Amino acid sequence: MPGLPASCLRPRDLRRGAALTLAFIAAVGTAASTGCWDRADAVSVVAGAGLADAGADAPEPAPEPGPAAPREAATADREAVARAAATAVAEGKSGKKAAQEVVSRSGDRWGVVYDRGEYAAFAAELDGRWTGVGLWAGRRHDGRIEIDEVQPGSPAARAGLRAGDRLLSIDGQSVTGLRVADVVALLRGEAGTPVVLHLTRDDGDLTETLRREQLHAEPVTVRELAGGITVIKVISFTRGSGERVRAAVRAAPPGAGVMLDLRGNPGGLVTEAVTAASAFLDGGLVATYDVRGTQRALYASPGGDTARPLVTLVDGGTMSAAELVTGALQDRGRAVAVGTRTFGKGSVQMPTQLPDGSVAELTVGTYRTPAGRSLDGSGITPDLAAGDGVEERARTVLGGLGVGP
Repeated sequence: MPGLPASCLRPRDLRRGAALTLAFIAAVGTAASTGCWDRADAVSVVAGAGLADAGADAPEPAPEPGPAAPREAATADREAVARAAATAVAEGKSGKKAAQEVVSRSGDRWGVVYDRGEYAAFAAELDGRWTGVGLWAGRRHDGRIEIDEVQPGSPAARAGLRAGDRLLSIDGQSVTGLRVADVVALLRGEAGTPVVLHLTRDDGDLTETLRREQLHAEPVTVRELAGGITVIKVISFTRGSGERVRAAVRAAPPGAGVMLDLRGNPGGLVTEAVTAASAFLDGGLVATYDVRGTQRALYASPGGDTARPLVTLVDGGTMSAAELVTGALQDRGRAVAVGTRTFGKGSVQMPTQLPDGSVAELTVGTYRTPAGRSLDGSGITPDLAAGDGVEERARTVLGGLGVGP
């Protein structure tokens, strides 16, 4: 099993996507976005779950707009978790299960325990590859699991599944009320193996047998709109995505406005998020975070395009590392955020290896935007609220910044 990364910053397990961290965030698809330290410069990675066969648990109700008071993140005691796992292993029981019970009782909202196979999957996930059926799902406040998005060309897409379908069971096991991480674990498996999904939609129930496949998603796509506007869509911050954003900005027509679309982005590697933010900043602070009381900071690289008109598009699926980017650009006065309030995952997780080879990710602190905002539980309020017609509202903003005829 690969050695544990030095640290894991898990600002949220990837929501639609797979719970992607150098982390496990994507690795097991838990959608809460997650992230970990990349060895380079000991800068963390991120947080979200963001590949297919991932999703996010329903967030707590967002507070009314206004300054959010920092809150302490509940955490499980590492030693207690390790002791519980060791005792279980000595008794011939599951160390992972015992550890998860301790984590659940602790109130650590983002704490989770992964087995060897789930952890080993992280490398492929961070490169944007995983095995599954191509679903992004979330858990609603009533405990139901609903499909948020279906990856084009995936087994789920070929079977006709679509956003809004409610997932009732996987291989006969009810998923109602389960954590998204547990649902993702049921969807994952070896390529070629079957999985039976029972779902319901407005016109009735349906049962589909799908075969898992090796899947891949391009994390960054670029398209041009009339009027000299470049739309850069970042699906998740997997390895290489930050430099792709920088390349897209360099290739955009001189003076053209940019829409940085982070809607539905569950997070990913923090290092990639910082690189993406660097495309629009000339150095300076991107975020601060604490690990058990020790304050640390993340800085942008110098040389970014600081003059190009910029709008970020966000929604309730914008999580973790994607929130980190949005908050940095907003606080630094570099971008106007348009859309709806983001998810609100700003806690930091670090991994602890357990006696049976499983790994516990436990909350150790929170991260903040350059202005000192803690986003955990509150998210980011956009500068301009827009539900439908987000791109049109963004066009209007860019027009006011001098883009277009």
